[in-house]
Amino acid sequence: MSDLRRRIFGFGVNSPDSTPASSRDASPAPTQQDENTANSYTVVPAAKLDKLSRKGKKQATKRRNVWIFFVLGGLLGVLVAGFFATSNGGLDKLADMAGLSDMNLDAILDVLPAGLIQEVRDLQTPEKDVVNYDSFAIGLQARSEGVSARYPVIMIPGVISTGLESWGTEEQSRQYFRKRLWGSWSMMRALVLDKTSWKRHIMLDPDTGLDPPGIKLRAAQGFDAADFFITGYWIWNKILENLATIGYDPTNAFTAAYDWRLSYMNYGKRDQYFTRLRNHIELGKQVSGLKVVLLSHSMGSQVLYYFLHWVEAEGYGNGGPSWVNDHIESWINISGCMLGALKDVPAVLSGEMRDTAQLNALAVYGLEKFLSRQERAEIFRRMPGISSMLPIGGEAVWGDHISAPDDRPGQNITYGNFLSFRQSGNDSANSSTPSSNLTMGQALPYLFAHTQQWYRDATQQAYSRGVAHTRKAVEDNQHIPAKWINPLETRLPLAPDLKIYCFYGIDKPTERAYFYRDDPASSSSGNNTTAGDGDPRVMIDTSHSTPDSFVDRGVIMGEGDGTVNLLSTGYMCNKGWKMKRYNPAGIKVTTHEMRHEPDRFSARGGPNTGDHVDILGRSSLNDLILRIAGGQGDKIETKVYSDILMYADKVKIYDDEVEEA
Repeated sequence: MSDLRRRIFGFGVNSPDSTPASSRDASPAPTQQDENTANSYTVVPAAKLDKLSRKGKKQATKRRNVWIFFVLGGLLGVLVAGFFATSNGGLDKLADMAGLSDMNLDAILDVLPAGLIQEVRDLQTPEKDVVNYDSFAIGLQARSEGVSARYPVIMIPGVISTGLESWGTEEQSRQYFRKRLWGSWSMMRALVLDKTSWKRHIMLDPDTGLDPPGIKLRAAQGFDAADFFITGYWIWNKILENLATIGYDPTNAFTAAYDWRLSYMNYGKRDQYFTRLRNHIELGKQVSGLKVVLLSHSMGSQVLYYFLHWVEAEGYGNGGPSWVNDHIESWINISGCMLGALKDVPAVLSGEMRDTAQLNALAVYGLEKFLSRQERAEIFRRMPGISSMLPIGGEAVWGDHISAPDDRPGQNITYGNFLSFRQSGNDSANSSTPSSNLTMGQALPYLFAHTQQWYRDATQQAYSRGVAHTRKAVEDNQHIPAKWINPLETRLPLAPDLKIYCFYGIDKPTERAYFYRDDPASSSSGNNTTAGDGDPRVMIDTSHSTPDSFVDRGVIMGEGDGTVNLLSTGYMCNKGWKMKRYNPAGIKVTTHEMRHEPDRFSARGGPNTGDHVDILGRSSLNDLILRIAGGQGDKIETKVYSDILMYADKVKIYDDEVEEA
């Protein structure tokens, strides 16, 4: 495989899967024109020549891309069709899939035109330039302005971005020993060639919420745990590059990776995660003499918020009421889903989300044959950590049948109807769809009624999603671990010296609500609709779309960063933590929104992206992180461009003055 990458893309023969390829290729030598041909050209100004050349290149590239990807796409289609035909028994077993692991991929290159291979390599050069648009540049600029490493830095990654590797030594696990079954090409190979075994390793035991017997999967550690998901797909690597440029290294920076599949209580029970995180923070302060800066992304912000309660609570971290103020300088909250991620609901309910709903018919067929909705729903449910991101706040935050805080002027469909159902007609006796649409306050009970008892019990015991409307209720909740993920039921620490920075993307369409219908596959199979049996009986109604893309194949779009809705990333930062009962110490919260302004030629959005994950490579975000870590965070000002303040005022959670009146 490495030789194939080298021959097509110019990667080194011995490049490991966990490291990126070289960021630059040498510029090609200019073509020398034949003298006789050259005499027929007219001399034009350099600027005009450059413009004409770029225009011609652009048109040529478009034509070239069409046939390159047509040929490669066709080749891939043959292989995929062979896989599905084998698993489904539809064709005459085109190939034994186990044999793919031994396939000599060089043979594929031998039958492709040499010109095609060269074209692909030529295309790779500008793509590499785009991907590596600012490697180290932000750090170099900050260093030239006098910014250098000051506070110790600890990073808490988001959901899914931390690699998981096998440490099991039973016969079923030996082939995967110390290989990543999440976050590497090893995962891809295991998923394709040994799906049953991969599922057995990746899913937790439904009764204990821990590893199944004989299985031992653990979070990878160190910077390698979250720098890249797979080769070339960076997560934290750009931040690491820039931190290193101003003086950070493993002695003053650390990645606190965790097994995101576990419920938060089991972080401590199995891995002692919160104890280790506390020790790293205390060690950082002891060595440097300074408090620590914490960076968290996505679900990592919920994990950190939970930790801020755990570390001071008696019987848990036992740090006492001043521990956070004494040890943490700043919390940089990047794209934090503080009120949950709406896409978690369809993921757990029916194994779907926008990404699957928008696939074309052929892709849907292939996905269902390989990993069905039932299988996907089962996988999500047997990762209890995922369910920590089910939406928080109910109708007070997400709206009712009449309206929602983030409804737009002239909008025909309110976001408050979170799940809208198309009735099944004559077969109403066997229908799983309710007789009316569901608000968020109704959707979660519906979800729990149509999932297994073990899932319902584990999720409801581990996480609370309500709203505490009084200061007394908030203070009482400080002693209940299930409340510690919920910023609407608990408060920030009594840490007046702590600074919180909220950085998140805006202006990227994000799933906000859904149209659902009965799943015809479950009806045709004769399955009865039994509440709590676990199999999805409904599915996203992909036939429902509008010309303006407000509804896109059954998914109603709203505002956010492409993954997490604006109310989740922005409400607490702009309104909730301005209330006395949620922030009694008056911790300063600075919000800096980042518009999604992608580079159309960059697969990852370029230096101005606001995408939920790609924002970690955004130039301005990296610059702000370096300045906070370097002790210049006080110069950062609040910048809010969205309508979050207007939406927040419509949320039915009222501040202390209104409450007391």
